[in-house]
Amino acid sequence: MKRKNLALFAALAMGFLACQSGENVTEEKVFIDTLTIDRHLSILASDDFMGRKPFTEGEEKTINYLSSELKGMGLKPGNGDSYFQEVPLVEITGEQSASMEVRGQGKALSFKSSEDVVFYTERVEEHVSIKDSELVFAGFGVVAPEYGWNDYEGLDVKGKTVIVLVNDPGFGSGDSTFFKGDQMTYYGRWTYKYEEAARQGAAGVLIVHETIPAGYPWLVVQSSWTGAKLNLDDANPPYKSAIQGWITRNTAVELFKAAGIQNYSSLAKTKGFKPLAMGLTASMGVQNKIKRDMSHNVVAMVEGTKRPDEYVIYSAHWDHLGVGEPVDGDSIYNGAHDNASGTVGLLTIAETFAKMEKKPERSVVFLFVTAEEQGLLGSAYYAQNPLFPITQSVANINIDGLPAYGEMKDLTITGYGQSELDDYARTEAEKQGRYVIPDPEPSKGYFFRSDHFNFAKIGIPALFASGSYESKEKGIEFIQKKTQEYQEFRYHQQADNYLPEVWDLKGIAQDATLLFNLGNRLANETYFPKWNEGSEFKAKRDEDMSLKQK
Repeated sequence: MKRKNLALFAALAMGFLACQSGENVTEEKVFIDTLTIDRHLSILASDDFMGRKPFTEGEEKTINYLSSELKGMGLKPGNGDSYFQEVPLVEITGEQSASMEVRGQGKALSFKSSEDVVFYTERVEEHVSIKDSELVFAGFGVVAPEYGWNDYEGLDVKGKTVIVLVNDPGFGSGDSTFFKGDQMTYYGRWTYKYEEAARQGAAGVLIVHETIPAGYPWLVVQSSWTGAKLNLDDANPPYKSAIQGWITRNTAVELFKAAGIQNYSSLAKTKGFKPLAMGLTASMGVQNKIKRDMSHNVVAMVEGTKRPDEYVIYSAHWDHLGVGEPVDGDSIYNGAHDNASGTVGLLTIAETFAKMEKKPERSVVFLFVTAEEQGLLGSAYYAQNPLFPITQSVANINIDGLPAYGEMKDLTITGYGQSELDDYARTEAEKQGRYVIPDPEPSKGYFFRSDHFNFAKIGIPALFASGSYESKEKGIEFIQKKTQEYQEFRYHQQADNYLPEVWDLKGIAQDATLLFNLGNRLANETYFPKWNEGSEFKAKRDEDMSLKQK
């Protein structure tokens, strides 16, 4: 009886959505084969592509391969007569001073670069430093009026260096109404903390790293925040703190002990927390090599037959970290999972659309963005310089890291509850005999860590979903073990390689098929999916759409 009721409810829900769309979509028979996936992966994740880093020979090989494949499929260029959107970037290769020197409270402390502290600058200057900059503990570095929270209240931090904690005050509180509990808000992201410190006029900002609330180990900080860093080459850049960086937990403990501050984490989570002067000063600097160049997003499209001026936009980032210091004789960050797998998934989706006899009624865009690993820069540039009108963009479907462990029982939606796209995803998952779950690790803030976030920020409903929780054949514990191994030993490491003898590509094919079906449905409807009530992105979309209708 319960099953019948559930089935009836599902049918009614689908009927409701069908009424919203105003039409029934004829489902396309889809076959995405693993041989094609293997062919693309073997090329894009090979040493020959040198880790696919922007501004390198690896970029040239990658974008030329993608554009050649898309052209060979018969897809139209997505930027006029070009398959490329130029993205102006500036590369800053910073050499940190050997240490961060701290003085005060009758003590002289020295913390080794890379081992204890990692710091860099986004200022386009040959030498950037802070000297004897006063240290201030600014809690989580959050100014959130809607939560009645201001970690900078009553303090002028101009010229000073703030130390802030990773994540946001709600993490570990056990209270889902305190910020969002263990679900990270944007206030918990390192990007926000740097932005807010700059708005406050701080000369420096250092985030205390802890693996669980950060979502990644110190090794990732060492690999991702050292060496050459890319930024958008803005003619009128906003103010940036001179020094941005991270310190280990052990470094933080030593600093707070020297400052006489106890239980710093508990203090920061207390309502009404006030920033604390630490009675210490810090000095450090970075010597930079600066290079300006042009990177590229790759874009192709299928033009809609009835509503060509409405667009469903797929995205995946093609880049990774390039070449670094050798580890066990391997210096190339091949980025097989992150994100050759997603790039290949999008290529197979594009090919499936290209082969359709009956083309979709709306236009479908395939956008391969650059410099995601450097801070979502390619998608940020697209968001600032969209090739297709924002109010005519129906949705974004982003692909970043597809499962290499065979078919999955789940479809995990990162940012579950944000928009009506969840309903579309659930419908397609059920057709494959799968269930939908929210991200089981919401504290890691994955919704803010891939390119869909830049589409969300400009109001376009965005979906980020893949199988990642339960293997169809081997269960939950198998995936948990594989995920842990990847996070500890492969994520942003040279060990993220394509292993044909180990990888089971049926999971990539399964997800690509689902996401094709979802996009095809959107591309044959008249309905524009909406953000749900309570989403922080709803107001922007509502405002844009209301202006469009005037």
